[in-house]
Amino acid sequence: MGAIPSPFDCFLVNRGIKTLHLRMERHCQNAMAVAEYLEKHAKVKQVIYPGLPSHPQHELALRQNPFGFSGMISFYVASPDPEAGGKLCSLLKLFTLAESLGGIESLIEIPALMTHASHPEHVREKLGIDNSLVRLSVGVEDVRDLINDLSQALDKI
Repeated sequence: MGAIPSPFDCFLVNRGIKTLHLRMERHCQNAMAVAEYLEKHAKVKQVIYPGLPSHPQHELALRQNPFGFSGMISFYVASPDPEAGGKLCSLLKLFTLAESLGGIESLIEIPALMTHASHPEHVREKLGIDNSLVRLSVGVEDVRDLINDLSQALDKI
């Protein structure tokens, strides 16, 4: 009936759980470095990441997450071009365009065009989801490579 995972699925979970703490530590470290970089970049309007002191709920996040703030970052591209978010995605070399943001590799998505595309435009507008909103799942790659990739892409839009 599917209520119990297969032996192989159990093996994979058991194998993966042994290094989960190391992967999450790297996710958090990399995301913080990327968020700090993005917050200083002239072509980024706003970064949404609870690890940053600029986040409105930073103090709450500190209390709830003393060991890190995950690998998820959202930010708005500062550009008069309404397609800047999509152009950014096409210029990246290390980040993969994907809606599923749960792997160890760095992924990127444009919520207005992907995960939230089925919502009416007026609802997206009310939620602040426009084409300049970009979502990252920062992976475990070398953070210098990730920042360099974002830098070269942002500099071209």
